[in-house]
Amino acid sequence: MAYSQPHPRLSLLSNSSVSSMEHFSPTTSSTRFSLPSSAPTTLGANKPPLSRPNIYDRNLAKPRVSDVSGAAFSFLFSEIVQYTQKRVSGINDLERRLNTLGYRIGTRVLELMVWRVESSSKAPKREIRLLPSLMSIHTQVWRAVFGKPADAIEKSVENADEYMIIDNDPPIERHISVPKDMSQLSCSSFTAGIVEAVLDGLGFPARVTAHSTPTAQFPSRTTILIKLEKSVLEREELLKQ
Repeated sequence: MAYSQPHPRLSLLSNSSVSSMEHFSPTTSSTRFSLPSSAPTTLGANKPPLSRPNIYDRNLAKPRVSDVSGAAFSFLFSEIVQYTQKRVSGINDLERRLNTLGYRIGTRVLELMVWRVESSSKAPKREIRLLPSLMSIHTQVWRAVFGKPADAIEKSVENADEYMIIDNDPPIERHISVPKDMSQLSCSSFTAGIVEAVLDGLGFPARVTAHSTPTAQFPSRTTILIKLEKSVLEREELLKQ
């Protein structure tokens, strides 16, 4: 980049004054000028610069639930729902996409939880029974994702392959208002995707869906319905013998 030349300035010194000034210049005068050998030190000059903490340097074995603001998470999730809603053809398509997003989160949650268990235990144990695995999802997975366990877990009376995890106040739906023409929509399909990913990773393949079951006391009450595959029930029967 070319810079413009500075404006011309008028000299206030005449030729005689210049010659008189040369008499006092350090090169012609016998007077010696000495400079300090070193620059003066200032307080705090030797302190290392402050560095921001790096998220990759944190200890994964110590969970920190309060890392994410609940308001920030709700705002981000509501924007995800609005963004997805504009690109789908119906309620079923919207729930399917939310389920897919939750499935991606669930695979990472399971990987982190397994790593923490193996790093903190000298003899880590992999659970192969269904009920203990469901209780782990009800308590540990819910606490890792939402900061609290689910409210209940039930088994269907009519169908032996169905289990239900109940959340009376889902955090992801606290700041979402569903229009009347979309009353069948359940944004907890995102949570259902997380549960389905964890079950697949543990070796219990299932189809997981979310259903709104409001009550007078809990208007946002949601039921996560787990429908297991036939191979899971057959394996459970063999383990009982």
